[in-house]
Amino acid sequence: MDTRNVMDTLQGILTELGIPKESLNQNTLLRQDLQLDSTETVEIALGLKRQLGVSVKLGGRKDLTLAQLCNLVEAARLTSSQNAS
Repeated sequence: MDTRNVMDTLQGILTELGIPKESLNQNTLLRQDLQLDSTETVEIALGLKRQLGVSVKLGGRKDLTLAQLCNLVEAARLTSSQNAS
């Protein structure tokens, strides 16, 4: 799966949380731009786990852009596929 598909999945999860798709782009910050709270970030992490099979930690102090989160997901998928082989 490429980063585009990860971004589509992430945007789908965010729109399910009630965030308008037009407010989502690669440079959108999860906390500053979308005003997500800790419950919503847990929902995102659970959605990524359910749909893509990867665990990412979103509870840190650093605000992430959607592109950075996609990179984290890609890195987690690489790690899990390398561990599986």
